[in-house]
Amino acid sequence: MVGIERVQEGVPRQTGRTWLRIFLVGLALWLVTVVVTFLTGNANLIPTLVLLGSFLVPVTFVAWAFERRDTGELTAGLVLSTFLTGGVLGVLGASVLEAYLLYPSPWLFLGVGLIEEAVKLVALIVLTRHLRTRSLRDGMILGAAVGFGFAAFESAGYAFTALFTVDGLSIVQLVQTELIRGLLAPVGHGLWTAILGGILFATSRHGRIAITGKLILAYLGVSVLHGLWDSMDSIALYLTMLLTEGERLVPSQQGWLVEPSTEQVNLFSGMQWAGLAVISLIGIVWLVVLWRRSARFERVAPPIPVPPSWHGAGR
Repeated sequence: MVGIERVQEGVPRQTGRTWLRIFLVGLALWLVTVVVTFLTGNANLIPTLVLLGSFLVPVTFVAWAFERRDTGELTAGLVLSTFLTGGVLGVLGASVLEAYLLYPSPWLFLGVGLIEEAVKLVALIVLTRHLRTRSLRDGMILGAAVGFGFAAFESAGYAFTALFTVDGLSIVQLVQTELIRGLLAPVGHGLWTAILGGILFATSRHGRIAITGKLILAYLGVSVLHGLWDSMDSIALYLTMLLTEGERLVPSQQGWLVEPSTEQVNLFSGMQWAGLAVISLIGIVWLVVLWRRSARFERVAPPIPVPPSWHGAGR
């Protein structure tokens, strides 16, 4: 028996791989820019290098998600504006709130998670308030757009900051920062806000945004994942010191400095990456469950009735 499929006007099913072309072309341009910058030492190329490296992975994932949209209301223009505007609003809002509300404490990174996930969620609500149809899948896509926009602008800031060292400008450090943040981008801001966006749209009532208990729990959950991600350096350091002999102090001209042993360095790195892997796995599993729920709904939903036209009514 052939399963019932939901037919929606204005939503062409994408068979091409636009996201792959975007990634390959962008990667080639970034590599060429890196080589030319190293060979020529032209500082005017640094903005190009920063932007290409910071936006490549986020834009690729947003393009991949857009090809799997659920309704005709999700246009390329809407996703692009959500990516750019949501990203900028999120970064600006988080910067202001973190500057005035956060202080050094053991709960600092949890506060960062709560603030950044809140501003991204508010940006998503504001930018999608005019939509008439809200599906779980579209919410995930638009949430990912806001999250990846936030990640792109944040990564650009980190890459630019990494350029400046005590020894002058360091293109190597800039490239290393872009590589690391590019590899980690898929399991960070975009992932967390995609989860929130899906639940936000799924719990909407009568086409209007509703703040429900399920949404609040999801917000707290992704905020905790975010806070754990940001604090993994501190957690790994604490566990390393707990499981080894502790700090090794060596004399220097400046006094006494901490010199970790090889065992401590290896243990710290292993715990740090293992912790990030566990956090990423939790987020990915959560996202996959939501995505499959949206796919299951699409298979079982009845077809949308199409009223007969006046010309065909009498046939």
